[in-house]
Amino acid sequence: MKFRRGKYTIIPDNQKDKHFLTLTKALISIFVSLLMKHHYAIIMAGGVGTRFWPMSTSQYPKQFLDVLGTGETLLQQTYKRLVKLIKNENIYVVTSNAYEGLVADQLPQVLKGNILGEPARRNTAPCIAYASYKIHKRDPKAITVVAPSDHLVKKEETFIKALKSCFQKAAQQDCLITLSIKPTRPDTGYGYIQFVKSDVEESDRRIHKVKTFTEKPDTDMANFFVESGDFLWNSGIFIWSTESIISAMEQHDSELANVFKEGWDNYNTPSEREFVARAYTTCKNISIDYSVMEKAENSYVRASIFGWSDLGTWGSLYTHIHKDDHKNALVGKNVITYDCNNCIVHVPNDKLVVLQGLNDYIVVESKGVLMICKKEDEQQIRNFVNDVKVKKGEKFV
Repeated sequence: MKFRRGKYTIIPDNQKDKHFLTLTKALISIFVSLLMKHHYAIIMAGGVGTRFWPMSTSQYPKQFLDVLGTGETLLQQTYKRLVKLIKNENIYVVTSNAYEGLVADQLPQVLKGNILGEPARRNTAPCIAYASYKIHKRDPKAITVVAPSDHLVKKEETFIKALKSCFQKAAQQDCLITLSIKPTRPDTGYGYIQFVKSDVEESDRRIHKVKTFTEKPDTDMANFFVESGDFLWNSGIFIWSTESIISAMEQHDSELANVFKEGWDNYNTPSEREFVARAYTTCKNISIDYSVMEKAENSYVRASIFGWSDLGTWGSLYTHIHKDDHKNALVGKNVITYDCNNCIVHVPNDKLVVLQGLNDYIVVESKGVLMICKKEDEQQIRNFVNDVKVKKGEKFV
């Protein structure tokens, strides 16, 4: 019951806490909404995924496939993670012109104008430059996360917590942040980042200053990195303001920056696509690590353990699929094995597959192509693809 005295309303003590809590929640909601207004995502979805052949092909790369047998493609899983922190209208997907239709079909929520087509594959730096200039013109206060579309994240809440921390730092400081993973083994297929104590006082103790980048070391070096405890895996997931990444590009790779800076008047206009077609004929093929990150002095890492894998090979997929009593990872409803151990089998649900006597093999059937390969020789898959192109044409790749 409320009592009025003059023009004021007096609320009894037993209702004050409830009203205060309601007001606090409303203010927090408004504050979070204002912060999210400047949060953006750039999903990179232009790769071909050759090492996942024959399931992944140039017409239908792995980011558009349900390689884990979960009912969702890797691209769809990536979007669902990011939309927890970023408004749908602020999520951009950069992909090949040839895959724009696939993106639109799998992510109908994403605005048509937020699907950015690349006329040619030019690695991550041009992709990031294009999207960053475009977003920066729309919102000079933008803070972006750049994420590959084909990675696995098992602990999504931990991932979101790490992102929030990085967004906060990027909003307060001119910096370039990489989400990095504590190594669990001396893997030679990953890039490593050596870190040191941050040069500023961090509210998040998991944020460190970058000392060095090392791309795919040999076995001895990878063992040393893991044993030292001073190195993290480079996840390829970045957080920064568009102002910071554009400034870094203009400082460390002016050739690339100038290509996309010239399109300023074209971004977010009908002439954008025509400009991009011209730009990609002149820009070089280079990763963001080589273009900027290895040169920048304002690079940081945020260490985390969120069940990450880049799912770059069948072998990496094997570690994330449920296994039977003989350590066989089986995807497909009709697979029967006899005396098989440590194999990965990935076949359509409508195929009956019977295997006997295989140990440490990869067996994959997709779209009329059957591949059987020793797990230890999976690096040969690239060669298989090249040979198939030469001997059988583009039909099967």
